[in-house]
Amino acid sequence: MKIIKSDLEKIAFLKEQYPDESLPEIAFCGRSNVGKSSFINSILDRKNLARTSSKPGKTRTVNFYNVNDEFRLVDLPGYGYAQTSKSEKKKWATVIETYLNTRENLCEVFLIVDIRHKPTTQDKEMYRWIIESGFCGFVIATKLDKIGKTIVRKNLNIIKKELGIEDDDLIYEYSSTTKKNKDILMKQLEMILKYSNEDE
Repeated sequence: MKIIKSDLEKIAFLKEQYPDESLPEIAFCGRSNVGKSSFINSILDRKNLARTSSKPGKTRTVNFYNVNDEFRLVDLPGYGYAQTSKSEKKKWATVIETYLNTRENLCEVFLIVDIRHKPTTQDKEMYRWIIESGFCGFVIATKLDKIGKTIVRKNLNIIKKELGIEDDDLIYEYSSTTKKNKDILMKQLEMILKYSNEDE
């Protein structure tokens, strides 16, 4: 897949603000500061398309990125930021749930986790929802460049065990800095879009 152009098409808080459902969408979810925005920038070869921040909880809206006018990548608000008030957390949860439960053109949902840490309770809940909703259960373990090569397999096995992943093909280690495994992930995105078009 060749990325010819990519743009931030829409920033939405409410369902009424979503773009139309004419393009297939692939969404990315994960806890605050896990690197969703950095991943999207990296995969699209853009430096600042998706806004990144060292402060958790930067993405509070559903951000729609139009790619080649053929599909959208969707960056969902991060969950689990400890310093957020309960009312604010509830708002974010509602924003995430509304998108995931109502979007007819949603093809796949990827869970993004930090390869350095064991998945949280919320990661497990999110992954359970992804599986129960009929999606494949792809996981991207980011920040690969921040750990030594000798513990990559060990950390991946911990993530697989905690989330209950049995198929190695469902989990990808990735670095937004070095872009390791970008080609493999791009092929996977291409396959998802291909199958979604065949289902129509």
